Amino acid sequence: AEGEGGSRRSGWGLLVTAGVGGTLVALYAVATPFVTPALRKVCLPFVPATAAQIQNVLKMLENRSGSLVDIGSGDGRIVIAAAKKGFQAVGYELNPWLVWYSRYRAWRDGVHQNTKFYISDLWKVSFSHYRNVVVFGVPQMMPQLEKKLEEELECNARIIACRFPFPCWIPDHTTGEGIDTVWAYDLKHSRACETKSLEITPKTES
Repeated sequence: AEGEGGSRRSGWGLLVTAGVGGTLVALYAVATPFVTPALRKVCLPFVPATAAQIQNVLKMLENRSGSLVDIGSGDGRIVIAAAKKGFQAVGYELNPWLVWYSRYRAWRDGVHQNTKFYISDLWKVSFSHYRNVVVFGVPQMMPQLEKKLEEELECNARIIACRFPFPCWIPDHTTGEGIDTVWAYDLKHSRACETKSLEITPKTES
């Protein structure tokens, strides 16, 4: 009897150990994509866009057309909202769980054919073929991202920054208040684009 009782306790112990171990592994798998960004040199945590922010972004997209990209697309709500307005919208996000959830939401909302979501580091992607760029950034990344976008985008591009503005550019349009503030920058008004235009203008002989 004592032997049987010991075997039962041992069996339960193994089950409990296996259960706890499995739970910890599952938690690690789920939590790691959310924690990892905080360990990077530039921390870009996931903070869902508010309804007011989404409306402010859409306001800045009025009378615009062409492709759209959301840098750090999170759970995809900006991309999906833009797709509902007729844009071919793309989101880049480092967290695979958020990308998969975004794809599910796009399918659920019936806009999966007009949306794409990629698991990728924004610094390893070229945004040169997008005319509309939405950015939910943090102050530490904005100077470097400003330089990257200025080098890659065409002069007809519009960049929409949420929560934090770019450090050097002067916004052409601003809407919202507090954390819902949105800034829009048209590259055709930037010094870099004027320089590019001068560079490609053929010289005339006097």
